[in-house]
Amino acid sequence: MPFLPSPETSQKSITCFKGNILAVDDTPANLHLLSEVLSKQGYKVRITPNGKLAIQSILANPPDLILLDIMMPDMNGYEVCKILKADERTRDIPIIFISALSETFDIVKTFKVGGVDYISKPFHVEEVLARVENQLRLRSQARQLAEQNARLYQEIEQRQQVEEALRQSQAREREKAIQLELTLKELKRTQAQLIITAKMSSLGRILAGVAQEINHPVALILDKIKPATDYLRSLKQSVEYYQNNYPNLAKEIQDAIEYYKWESVIKDWEKLMVSIEVGAKRIQQIVESLKLFSRLDEAELKTVDIHESIDDALLILQHRLRNREIEAIKEYGELPPVACYANQLNQVLVHLLNNAIDALETQSYPGKIRISTSVVRGEELAIANNSHLVPREVEPPGSRSQVEPGNENEKPPGSRSQVEPGNEKEKNDRIAIRIADNGPGMTEEVQKKIFDPFFTTKPVGSGTGLGLSISHQIVVEKHRGQIRCVSAPGQGTELIVEIPV
Repeated sequence: MPFLPSPETSQKSITCFKGNILAVDDTPANLHLLSEVLSKQGYKVRITPNGKLAIQSILANPPDLILLDIMMPDMNGYEVCKILKADERTRDIPIIFISALSETFDIVKTFKVGGVDYISKPFHVEEVLARVENQLRLRSQARQLAEQNARLYQEIEQRQQVEEALRQSQAREREKAIQLELTLKELKRTQAQLIITAKMSSLGRILAGVAQEINHPVALILDKIKPATDYLRSLKQSVEYYQNNYPNLAKEIQDAIEYYKWESVIKDWEKLMVSIEVGAKRIQQIVESLKLFSRLDEAELKTVDIHESIDDALLILQHRLRNREIEAIKEYGELPPVACYANQLNQVLVHLLNNAIDALETQSYPGKIRISTSVVRGEELAIANNSHLVPREVEPPGSRSQVEPGNENEKPPGSRSQVEPGNEKEKNDRIAIRIADNGPGMTEEVQKKIFDPFFTTKPVGSGTGLGLSISHQIVVEKHRGQIRCVSAPGQGTELIVEIPV
């Protein structure tokens, strides 16, 4: 018999629905028995006599589980199983093979083609029910697991979206914070610059007043030098006249002439008057430079000689150069007149020279500052000359770039020559001003920050950290130029300013 009923099973009848089962067998008696037993246990059972009808029924209404015979005409159970497993719509339906084939090869083949279990004929009711219930439970658990996975995947996706939104929000907030920090830094720089500008403006007015007050007595001294010299010459001539015409002067007069060393006094007096004149003219030069730098609030463009501006800046800082025994070497090229905001550019030159002097304060070797100028043509780049940065001997006397210590204001011959007529400037031509020192130099990290507002390497209280920042703004924003730094530890520093011609 293909079916062995159990006394306990035959007495039980369960009416609740437990699942949809399709039984496929070419023996009607087997189909009837399976349908009766499973229906009593609460399963909804459909039956088909062959493989083709089974496939049609499954595609029309997929069951929860399939009980499939192997040996059937036209299409055996293996073929039906392969077709179902190849179809995405039916591949997940569990298939339990029921067959009289008991060879190991046949049983193994059922699992290879996609079956989940195998029941041998004749089968026991309890075995069929247990295996059916087990597979339906596994299928239910698989569905629940799939649903949980889907929900979990959805939750993960939603959480990822929330996290991404949070990251984007944090990135926006960071960007806002950065912008706020930059704005605050710019505001501080602007406020500091306004304060410095106000101080410089007040200082300018004071300098203008001081220069005017100094100028009057200096002019008076210079004005009186010639009469004083003439009076001395007349007095000298008078004494010589008496000495020549009246050789037998009274003894008292002759003794007085010898006592007061008349001849030495006359010689020293002449030298003294020359020294007074040189000193007074020097004061006049300083006064003129002070008057120039006192007009820092002038806003109009002016055509200036850059070399004169450099000379004036050196004159203003000459006391610092002398006190530290720093040699200023000028290497002036041939420059055309440049339209610029003259007094602001003067401020830049003073800042750069002051920084070079500061860099040389603590050095044990002789300090040197080399100021060179040239015209940069077209798209050519003003390349720093590293030979300017290292300590080296000054060129032999007579060299065009040689400047005697203390005579930094003297201009090398030919330094004022202009571009010859007909040699018109090319588009994008710039003048380059290089200020190099043989100080300790800077690291790359420091070079990246030197133009930042309030950045300074000087001790607390020794600098505001605004000199180079303001210089950068004046050169780049006001003059559409550029300012660059070339430096290396132990190799000195060179600052290059380029301004369009």
